[in-house]
Formats: sequence, C-alpha cells, structure tokens
Amino acid sequence: MDGTAETTDDSTSRDSPGTIRGSLANIRQLVTRIRRSLLPVSATLIALLLLSPVFWIVREATTVGRERAISMVFSAGTFDIIVNSFLLTAGVTLCSILIGVPLAILTVQTNLPFRRFWTVVAALPLVIPSYIGAFAFVSAFGPRGVLQDILSPLGVEQLPEIYGLVGSVLVLTLYTYPYVYLTTRASLLSFDGTVVEAARTLNHSRWKAFRRVTLPQIKPGIAAGSLLVALYTLSDFGTPQIMRYDVFTRMIYIWYDNFFLGRAALMSLLLLVMTVGILVWESRISASREGAHVSSGSRRPGRIQLGSWKWPAVGFCLLIAGLALAVPIAILVMWLERPSPGYAEGGFEFQFAYVMNSVSVSFAAAILAVIVGLPLAYLAARSDSRLGSLPERASYVGYAMPGVVVGLALIFVGLRFAGVLYGTVFLLVFAYVVRFVPQAVGTMESSILQVDPKHVEAARSMGDGSFRSFRRVVLPQIAPGVISGGALVFLTTMKELPATLLLKPLGGETIVTYIWQVQEAAYYGQAAVPALILVGVSALSMLIILRQDAYDGTQ
Repeated sequence: MDGTAETTDDSTSRDSPGTIRGSLANIRQLVTRIRRSLLPVSATLIALLLLSPVFWIVREATTVGRERAISMVFSAGTFDIIVNSFLLTAGVTLCSILIGVPLAILTVQTNLPFRRFWTVVAALPLVIPSYIGAFAFVSAFGPRGVLQDILSPLGVEQLPEIYGLVGSVLVLTLYTYPYVYLTTRASLLSFDGTVVEAARTLNHSRWKAFRRVTLPQIKPGIAAGSLLVALYTLSDFGTPQIMRYDVFTRMIYIWYDNFFLGRAALMSLLLLVMTVGILVWESRISASREGAHVSSGSRRPGRIQLGSWKWPAVGFCLLIAGLALAVPIAILVMWLERPSPGYAEGGFEFQFAYVMNSVSVSFAAAILAVIVGLPLAYLAARSDSRLGSLPERASYVGYAMPGVVVGLALIFVGLRFAGVLYGTVFLLVFAYVVRFVPQAVGTMESSILQVDPKHVEAARSMGDGSFRSFRRVVLPQIAPGVISGGALVFLTTMKELPATLLLKPLGGETIVTYIWQVQEAAYYGQAAVPALILVGVSALSMLIILRQDAYDGTQ
C-alpha cells in the first residue's frame, strides 16, 4: 500500500510541470479568443441597443390589420410619397456631392486665397436648422417675399415658384452638403501626397492623377458623406413641411398628429425599407475600399496652383456661403428689427440658460457618440467579411428614422421598461446618440481606412497589445476624423427639434425648443436672437476643426 502510494505521488509530481504548462497554454488561448471576440461582441451589443426603437415601430405597425395595411401600402397616395421621397433624396445627394467635394479639394489641396477662412465657412451651414433655412428662403424668395418687394417697382409682379421639389432640394442641399465636405476633407487630410507626386512623375495630368489616384482613395469619404446626406434628407420633416412637398416624414407627422399611430408606424417601416436600399447602394460604391488602405504620408502633396481659376474658385465659395449663410442671416436680422408686441406677456422671454442647456446636452451626445461609434467604425474598416460591417450598417437605421418616431419610441421604452429614466437628460442624450452616431462612424471609418494595417501589425510584433497598438499607431492618424465626427454630432444635436421637444426634461428648455415656441406663436422677431446664437456657437465649435490644420500643413 505504501509503495503504491509513493509511486502515485511520484508520477503526479513528475507530470505536474507539464500539466501546468498545458493549463497555462489553454488559458492564454482562451484569453486570446476573448480579446479577439471583444470588439465584434461589443459592436453587436451597441448596434442592438441603437436598434431598440425599431421594435416599437414594428409593434405599432402590427396593430394595423393585414388587409388595411396592404391597401395602404399599395395605394396611389403611397406610391406618390415613395416617388417624391426618392426624387428629393437623389437630388439632394447629387447636388451635395457637386458642392462638397470641390470645396474639400479647394480647402485642402489648392492655393485658394483665405483658405482657412473658407475651411470654416464651408462647414458653418450645418448649424442652421433646415427649417430655419426654409423659413428664410420662403421669406426672401417666396410670394410677397423680400425679393418680390424689391423687384415690384421694376414691374416684376411674380417670381418662380419656390415651393415643392425645387425649393426642397435647394434648401436641403445648402444645409447638408457639409457632410460630404467634411468626410471628404478628412480623407484628403489623411492622404499620402507622395502617391500623387509619383503619378505626376509618370506624366499624368492633374485631372488624370486625381481620377486614377486621388479619387479611389477618397471614395469611402465621399460615400460616407453622401450616405449621411441621403439619410438626413429622408428623415427631415421641417423643410418638406414648409415647402409643401409630400414625403414620408411629412405624412408620418400628419398621421401622428391626428392620432393615427398605427398608420404612422406602417409608413415608418416603409421609410426603413428605403433606408436599407440606400445602405446597399452605399455598400456597393464602397466595395473597392480595399484599395483605400494608404498610409498617411509624412508630407502633403504640393499645392495645386489655381492660376486663372483662383478668383472663379473664390466666387464659387462666395456663392455657396452667400446662399447658405448670408440669406438666412439677413432674414434673421430683418426679423430682429420687427417688433413683436406682447411676447414677454406670452411667456416667450429668452434666457441664457437655454444656451447652456443646448451646449451641455450636445457636448455629452458628441462624446458618447464618438465612444460608441469607434468600435463600430473600427470593426467595419478592418473586417474582411460582410458580417463585420453589419453592426455599423445597423447604426444607420436610427439616423434614418424621423426624430418624432425616435422620441415616441423612447417615451414608450422609458415608461414601460425604465421608468426611472423617463423625463431625464439621459434619455434625451441617448436619443441623440441613436439618431446621430452614424455621423461620427462615417467620418472615423473613412480615416481608419487610410491607416495601413501593416503599421498595426508591426506594433503588435514588438509586444504591444491590441489597445496599446491602437492608441499609439491608429489613434494619432485618425484624430482629424474623430474630432470632425464629434463636431458633426455636436452641431447636429444643437439644432435637433422633434426628439428634443418630446424628451426634454421638465424645465430643460433649449435654443431649438424656444425657437419652435416663438415660431408657433408667430413671434418671428424673438426667433432671431437664438438662431443667431446658434451661428455663433457653431463658429466657436469650428475652431476645433480649424486647429487640426496642422495635419494640413498650415501653421
């Protein structure tokens, strides 16, 4: 008995080192698997959280009977709405590309006079809410507008109609093209200039070098900005309402206002179907993204000398700035000079606290959107499979939903599942993130695509872990995209109206809710001050982007 026990103990003792080494190897493999799965798992959970408002829409849509739903979907009125929405989205997207891409090239790669000034001015239209722009253009160019009053002594009795498709495309283009401009500019700032110079040494003309070298590299940035424009156009309510153009959002709001919640939810589902179509379209455009993995070079390409085109280029910038900024600001100043008797008695006195409320919630939403969007953007940019881009694609669904639908969905969720959050700022910030996180994702992804994966692999081969290699190698190169993405979310949140009206905490009035109140009461003079403050806050926030000109080679 004793001999057997000793033999067993000796055998166990001899096998212990090998057993321990095997166990450690298994633990290392497990830890490696967990680390590798951490990014896709976290991105998937984030995407599901952002998709949660969709479940309420589906639930409400099921309250409409099957036969009634079929008759509504295939009715002539629904067909007209689909056609109108498609024409508006396609027109605004195309016009935004035609404006945003040239402006990005002019402010990054040319000797455009006052380049820093135009860099900020080209992005400033983002701060002006589309409904304010629509009001301004109707006031300026509509029937009995300012321009009509000026031209009346000259015998001009009637101006071309501004309402409808043309007016909607004009206004929405002027206030959405900065999405294309900023995402394209972020790609250009991360672009390796030596590639262009190499093409030039092969006797390529400037245009040929741009078409064959630069354009393929910035295509993901253009596609990301175009996607944001298309989804914003689909989800906008104010401009189509003012321009009297029947699209999904306008009809959804009308049905909601008349308590046809099931019908509004059904139309929201159709809107989501159009969103899926846009996502598929953008995916095919970005299918060539593998060719966009170009390392950010140590020097920028040589400035394109505009020569005789210098002042026409300045004229182009001036025209866009005049239409997008000068016209609404002039109208706001005119409103400011118009007295509105009784506004104080009606409870419409403007308070500085409204500004602080807007800035604080917008800043919180921008920070959270960057934190939430970074895993989505990184996984989509580095994944070799279609499944890897699904969480990022799913995040765009919330951006396409009208703000009023997101607001109502979160009210439902807040009351039923998280009553402690109802009426708090946390639910409001979450609504902003659901709606606008794609702005940060698109900009950051286009920058991540410019980082050569071999640099990350080199860092890991030197002993850096995943997080450390990301912090040391990737983050410094994508910083312009991260900052631009956060700035986009901040500026868009500042002007978001429907979700803010529905979810703002008690006593948490913001600039946009005040503007809405005074406009509803027809006290347009009182809308001028907060709208002008929005422009001022935008100018200050754009200084953050301007400071990134170090990446542009500008001191």
